[in-house]
Amino acid sequence: MLRRGGLILYPTDTIWGIGCDATNAAAVRRVYDLKRRDDHKALIVLLDSEEHLSHYVVDVPRMAHELMEVAVKPLTIVYEGAYNIAPNLLGDDDSVGMRVTREQFSHLLCKEFGRPIVSTSANVSGQPSPACFAQVDPAIVAGVDYVVRYRQDDDTPHTPSNVIMLRRDGTFKIIR
Repeated sequence: MLRRGGLILYPTDTIWGIGCDATNAAAVRRVYDLKRRDDHKALIVLLDSEEHLSHYVVDVPRMAHELMEVAVKPLTIVYEGAYNIAPNLLGDDDSVGMRVTREQFSHLLCKEFGRPIVSTSANVSGQPSPACFAQVDPAIVAGVDYVVRYRQDDDTPHTPSNVIMLRRDGTFKIIR
């Protein structure tokens, strides 16, 4: 489904997410439309390994690897100088939020797909993020092309990742 430009609803290392091929601008547009979200608001991208960051970020600061190593919960890092991904995922400064997922399912999905996958909360913009599958709005479920069956019965509450903007000069800002 991802290879055909479709949207999926899937469990991630944090909350349930809407996903698509992060290199496919038309698929990314569909995510913005489904969420009823302005395209100037960023979407997060998942990768399967730190080694793949250099395929999508011009200069990965050393501090990024150190932060990922010590992070207690999933950590999204916003990098400057992104490339090789859909232009409508990039911020005004060519930045993008990326997270290396270590959770088994989302990690294997990213690895098998071989490209970064969009991971944005499975909610309509402005509405609360679903803590579990049962809280996903039926309009979101109906709006995707495929719903992953894994973890649908898991009612353990999950929370979004921490987000840090990491600049090339080593300065950073905690966003969430």
